[in-house]
Amino acid sequence: MNSFFVSLNSEFYKSRKTLAFWSAILLPLVICLLMSWGFISQAAKLANSPAPTLWFRYIAAILGVMGVLLLPVLVIYNTYAITNMEYKGDTWKSLFSLPLPKLSIYASKYLFIVFLTFITMLLFAVFIIATGHGIQLIKPELKFGNFNPNLILIKSFGKLFLSSIGIISIQFLLNLMWNDFLKPFGIGFLLTIMGIITANLNWKYVSFLPYAYPNLTVSNIMQTKGDLNKMVIFDQAIYNSLICGAIVFVIGYFLVAKKTIK
Repeated sequence: MNSFFVSLNSEFYKSRKTLAFWSAILLPLVICLLMSWGFISQAAKLANSPAPTLWFRYIAAILGVMGVLLLPVLVIYNTYAITNMEYKGDTWKSLFSLPLPKLSIYASKYLFIVFLTFITMLLFAVFIIATGHGIQLIKPELKFGNFNPNLILIKSFGKLFLSSIGIISIQFLLNLMWNDFLKPFGIGFLLTIMGIITANLNWKYVSFLPYAYPNLTVSNIMQTKGDLNKMVIFDQAIYNSLICGAIVFVIGYFLVAKKTIK
C-alpha cells in the first residue's frame, strides 16, 4: 500500500504544472462564472421563480454544458496528458525498473486521472454554491439563499462522476496502445458523438455504450426536475460504467506490463 501512495504522490508532482491539472480546476470556475453572468443578465425573467426551481435551473444549465460534451472531452484530454508524460520521456521501462510493484505504478496513474475527474466534479459543486449566492448579492430579487441545494449537487455531480469511469478506463487503454494524440483522441471523440446521438435517439442498446453514460445521466437528472426522491444514483448506466471500468482496467494492466520487456 505504501508503494501505491509513493507512486500516486509521484504522479501529482509530475502533473501539477500541466494543463491537464489546471484545466480540472479552472474549467469549473470558468463555466460557473459564465453561467452566473447569464443568470444575472436574465434576472428580470427569473425573479418570480421559487428558490428550489431557480437552483435546479442553474444546476441543470451547468450539467447540460458539462455532461453532454465537455466531460468526455476533458477525460479524453486528461488521460492523454497523464500517459503522454511517460511516452515523451520514454520512461515506461524506467518506471517498471523501480523497486515498486508494477500494479502500484499502473494503478496510481489510472487513479490519478480518476482523481482529477473527481476534483472537477467537486469544484463544480463548490463553485455552483459560491456563484449562486454571489448572484443573489448582485441581484437580490433572485432568492438563491432561500434553499439549500447541497443534496441535489451531491447526487447530480456524484452520478456524473461515476458515469465517466467507463470512459476513463477505455481512454486509458487506448493511450497505452498508441503513443500519439490523434488516434486515442479521434476514437474517443467519435465515440462521444456516437454516444450523444444514440442517447438522444433512445437507441435500444445505448446503455452498453460508455460514452453515452454522461448524456444519459444528464437526461435522467433533468427528468427528476429537482425531486430528490426521484434522483437515483445507481441506475443501469452507472452499473455498466463501473463494470466496464473494472474490466478494461484489468485488460490495460496486462497490456502495460508487457512494456517492461521492450
